[in-house]
Amino acid sequence: MKKIFSAAAILLAFAGAARADDLAEAVAADYDYVFELYKHFHANPELSFKESESAKRMAAELEGLGFQVTTGVGDRWTRKKAKADVGEVLDGVGGYGLVAVMENGEGPTVMLRADMDALPLEEKTGLPYASTVVATDYKGQAAPVMHACAHDSHMAILIGTARRLVAMKDQWAGTLVLIGQPAEEIGLGAIAMLDDKLYSRFPKPDYVLATHTSGWDSAGDITYTPGYALANVDSVDIIIKGIGAHGSAPQMGKDPVMIGAQIVNALQTLVSRELDPLASGVVTVGSFQAGYKHNIISDRAHLKITVRSYEDEVREKLIAGIRRIAIAQAKSAGLPNDMMPDVIVENDYTPSTYNDPAMTERVMAAIADSLGAERVYARPPSMGGEDFSQFGRTKEDIPTLIFWTGGSDPEAMKAARAGKAPFPPANHSPLFAPQPEPALKAGVQAMTVGALELLGKR
Repeated sequence: MKKIFSAAAILLAFAGAARADDLAEAVAADYDYVFELYKHFHANPELSFKESESAKRMAAELEGLGFQVTTGVGDRWTRKKAKADVGEVLDGVGGYGLVAVMENGEGPTVMLRADMDALPLEEKTGLPYASTVVATDYKGQAAPVMHACAHDSHMAILIGTARRLVAMKDQWAGTLVLIGQPAEEIGLGAIAMLDDKLYSRFPKPDYVLATHTSGWDSAGDITYTPGYALANVDSVDIIIKGIGAHGSAPQMGKDPVMIGAQIVNALQTLVSRELDPLASGVVTVGSFQAGYKHNIISDRAHLKITVRSYEDEVREKLIAGIRRIAIAQAKSAGLPNDMMPDVIVENDYTPSTYNDPAMTERVMAAIADSLGAERVYARPPSMGGEDFSQFGRTKEDIPTLIFWTGGSDPEAMKAARAGKAPFPPANHSPLFAPQPEPALKAGVQAMTVGALELLGKR
């Protein structure tokens, strides 16, 4: 029996390797098509809630593959939000979310997500297909536009994955749901689609899977983080009130700059002295604005703060601490109760992303079998944020996983990690230019394998 089992195991291993080779060859054969899509999206970026043409192109591609496509998902929520922000709905603003569904017999429902929006940034990569687009955002502000966070690759990877899965329909059973999500860069697109009854108008997923092209990883590698992977992201504004005076007579006023400086210093104790050392948190004052002239004590100061955490309890503690410190410092400066600072926490915060451990282990093991274990490995959690988290933050409590597809030159990354060179430009840099071939091929193969692992088998 032992020899028979060993022979069977060897045959299964060879069969698995053959399937992986077949998929890699199919992905490679389709690369030119996917690359042309990538170049199109890269050269034609669109800002958040303005992704009309990107959504049209994705819808046309997926309809051509046989998916049932619905566009305009999230439009009602988006227009309501836009009107609240700017007092009116400007031209071109809309919920451009799209949902594509393909049913293929009885089995699990798997949702794959790609985000579509770009950043207000002038591209400086020098690529032959670099963006020269200048556009207005949903608040009517003009800016150059660039796919500096690799959402162009996410759209191309999703379509490349769809092409593979349609060609492999005889190997899986269940329902495939693909979504093109708007407005990730401002943290509002996922909630807009969910508010538009994403999980009731369309087949409710058993799993939600996504990938993100990363400039902090070598091109062609796949990295992941079980459990908490990305942080809660809050924006907090503190408006400090003071009493203006001449700079030569500070005793005649109440200096909001001095109060603000004391607040900035005291905020540093929130993480260092109030959090459990094993918990994670960040409180960063990114902007301190006050006054206009050397010899005038202002009557107002404005602090802009970013707050990062993983656990919701830590988030609540940090925000409560910011409020307490702001008021305490104002009182210590002798301001009356009716002049306490306003502490404004932005309502549209991005919650932390939690990768379901069981789903992560299952999917990443399958991807490692396909791409090779040396190319698939865990990495520490990040204090960055992603509104992909919203898809797992619903009452349905659906398992979710986002993993990273490396995009940077492997030799440059190796030299940088050895301290012999600076790290190459990464996401949100005007110089960020992922290596398209290894990144797109790895992304399509990994997403295809992940979907196949979660779908039913034929």
